[in-house]
Amino acid sequence: MDFKELKDRVSESSRIVFFGGAGTSTESGIPDFRSAEGLYNASGDETYAPEEILSRDFFKARTEAFYTFYKSKMIYPEAKPNKAHEALVKLERQGKLQAVITQNIDGLHQLAGSKNVLELHGSVQSNHCIACYAKYPLPYVMESPGVPVCRQCGGIVKPDVVLYQENLDMDVLERAASYIHKAEVLIVAGTSLTVQPAAGLLRLYEGNAFILINKSATAMDGLADYVISDSIGRVLHALVE
Repeated sequence: MDFKELKDRVSESSRIVFFGGAGTSTESGIPDFRSAEGLYNASGDETYAPEEILSRDFFKARTEAFYTFYKSKMIYPEAKPNKAHEALVKLERQGKLQAVITQNIDGLHQLAGSKNVLELHGSVQSNHCIACYAKYPLPYVMESPGVPVCRQCGGIVKPDVVLYQENLDMDVLERAASYIHKAEVLIVAGTSLTVQPAAGLLRLYEGNAFILINKSATAMDGLADYVISDSIGRVLHALVE
């Protein structure tokens, strides 16, 4: 595909917003959720579906089983930012990218150097005691045998990740909505756009440069001005080189 038109739109804009999902991190070796090779089709647990394991009720009732799955399937400490993350950092440093809005919980955008990152579903990088709210970093959780417990009070430590049955942070959601509404260029990448209320935010965009990059079709392809089925890293790199 000839990216000249898209490059021109990007170079002319100072109000670009990026909205990304799991596909943004697959080129870093982190599987997505719903593709044929994704987490939901290769969980390795035939007793419970990933959606059930990653729910508030399951965390409370079967905390040890939750952590067995979480530590083995949700954490990728060796993962590094890829070309997509790096391209977004470049756009931000140029004063063009206003915000990165992500459904991912891996923290790779910040590791790459992005400053204004809105994590709709939280992050594996931070954790807290559900009893006294003491904070703990990811290594503490990973190095704890079984269920991590608080050093201060002995309470269970929970990841700062939004589980099924939990609400998104309203402040983060409202800020994301504001950025999308005011955007000149909206780049959406690596998401099936099936998870609500996050996917619904895109309907707030009123511009004419909705760029959708995803390997498979989505329910919002018809709303996008540009639909690209290609490597996210390759496309974003081409837009900023």
